[in-house]
Amino acid sequence: MDEIELKLHDMSSTLQPVDAYALVLEKVNGNRKLPVIIGSLEAKAIRIKMLNYKLPRPWTHDLFLSLTRELGVTLKKILIYKVEDGIYYSYLFFDNAGEEIKIDSRTSDAVALALRYKCPIYTTAQIMDEEHLREESDSSFSVTVNMVGISVLKEALTKAIAEENYEQASRLRDEIRRREELKKQYKE
Repeated sequence: MDEIELKLHDMSSTLQPVDAYALVLEKVNGNRKLPVIIGSLEAKAIRIKMLNYKLPRPWTHDLFLSLTRELGVTLKKILIYKVEDGIYYSYLFFDNAGEEIKIDSRTSDAVALALRYKCPIYTTAQIMDEEHLREESDSSFSVTVNMVGISVLKEALTKAIAEENYEQASRLRDEIRRREELKKQYKE
């Protein structure tokens, strides 16, 4: 699996719903960007470290860092390995006395920890190819359908129908059906 190293580029707070943020990761030595939608608490944990703000008491990520250091365990890298229905999945790779330990993690937590450990962030070439931001004009970007959940797709479907954009509506309808079928399969 080809891995691409990423760095933290920026974080946008202008998304709907109001408590959503776009964490933008950028390819190291490149210009492609990977947007990850995260919640407000997760954004706050990342922003605190971005600004090197010192809190009077440790937050969970800081506590985790202190605990692993006391135990002699080091975070070596994180890997964003999958995107499904707008959700990014990541692994944390730790070194414990020469033994590699891989732990599944929310991507927002993985990034917050990577910033604290000063360790590299990676994704796969496939994810970068499929999910990167695409510049439409000087100030607008498009994202892939994987970036959003079913509720957002349903809103976009309603809007496409109202605007009589039936080609777009049919693509959205098909994606909604595909996801609903997948949910049924997981429940069975």
